[in-house]
Amino acid sequence: MKQELICITCPIGCHLTVEIENGEVLSVSGNTCPRGVVYAQNECLHPVRVLTSTVVINHALYPRLPVVTSQPIPKEKMFDVMREINKITIEAPVTRNEIIIKNVCNLGVDIIASRSMGRI
Repeated sequence: MKQELICITCPIGCHLTVEIENGEVLSVSGNTCPRGVVYAQNECLHPVRVLTSTVVINHALYPRLPVVTSQPIPKEKMFDVMREINKITIEAPVTRNEIIIKNVCNLGVDIIASRSMGRI
């Protein structure tokens, strides 16, 4: 099976062609640098993403606080993590990088505040 990707590890944006068979990457072509091969292998075999979202915050300047995962999470867990994020309401004040949800979905990744927000 062939898969077409655009590498996002640098601004060049190489168009990659990846050949996959039996869950194994056989070849990667179209890359300008070795980082393209690593990106293609990871993206085809175990894609991960940094998730950004917001949570409801009470007694703050704005009604929602931007949050982000502390590390990339498996792409297939995005909806599970979003369900957990959508369940909570927090209270101001909050400081940037404060842990909002520890070890979300037992992934070893925290949901952290991406900005500070004082209490009003």
